[in-house]
Amino acid sequence: MLNLNSSTNAFMGCECPLDSAEIVMFSAPFDSTVSFRPGARFAGGAIRQNSFGIESYSPYMEKDLFDLRIADIGELELPFGNAVRALDLIEQKTEQIIKNAKPFMIGGEHLVTLGAVRAMLKKYPDLHILHFDAHADLRDNYLGEKLSHATVIRRCWEFVGDKRIYQAGIRSGDAEEFDFAANHTILSKFSLGRMENFVRALAGKPVYFSLDLDILDPSIFPGTGTPEPGGCSFKELHDAVLLLKKLNIVGCDVVELSPHYDHSGISVMAACKIIREILMVMSFQHSRSAREM
Repeated sequence: MLNLNSSTNAFMGCECPLDSAEIVMFSAPFDSTVSFRPGARFAGGAIRQNSFGIESYSPYMEKDLFDLRIADIGELELPFGNAVRALDLIEQKTEQIIKNAKPFMIGGEHLVTLGAVRAMLKKYPDLHILHFDAHADLRDNYLGEKLSHATVIRRCWEFVGDKRIYQAGIRSGDAEEFDFAANHTILSKFSLGRMENFVRALAGKPVYFSLDLDILDPSIFPGTGTPEPGGCSFKELHDAVLLLKKLNIVGCDVVELSPHYDHSGISVMAACKIIREILMVMSFQHSRSAREM
């Protein structure tokens, strides 16, 4: 684990004692199955360091990170090249966290989601997945491999079943993936325009939110391993995230930032800001639940 004695080893404002945290953040530095450009394993460190370049206060949510109960426990130690073992370790850590708090995982490549979902299902058998991405990630295999960032949502479907995965912003995939989605998931192509419908359909259900940052157009988010032109703006993504206040988000991950492909640093800052807003949304839900008890 990272040494968290220095504040720069934790995401800004996320240094609550672990035993009293409502949300627990950790990162999964794994990118061994990336199909194009590796580097997502370095996202956690870049996000933590650069989080101090944004304000802790969100004028959108009217909350401050320093007033919330969020603990950042640092990076998992994951074996390079061993996807099975890495997923087992992510599952074990997530299972520990959900006993008392909500998990927030920073990838890493998108395959890391599978480990978290497997753990979440043990507590929430009716789990639904909300998936923002440029890519469908529904291949049955990629170059003969079942475990890949290109197959992660297909593997998740094998656990959660039909029509419990809602996919938005998808603009890339092979024909078989889109055919599979038509029968097994709820997929919205190209944009986040159906989010209001998704929110209504998911109301009252436990939802795991998986955000692949390459949903953003590479003109504003070049720092990713598989950039895909035709994506949404930051404002469109941010507006969609704010709608999540209406849902029961029980866990989350943000994946596929590869900071070394963006020397300007704008990709890391976009990641930091959207993470801040998601943390606010998840904390808002916890506070609302407490008031309703």
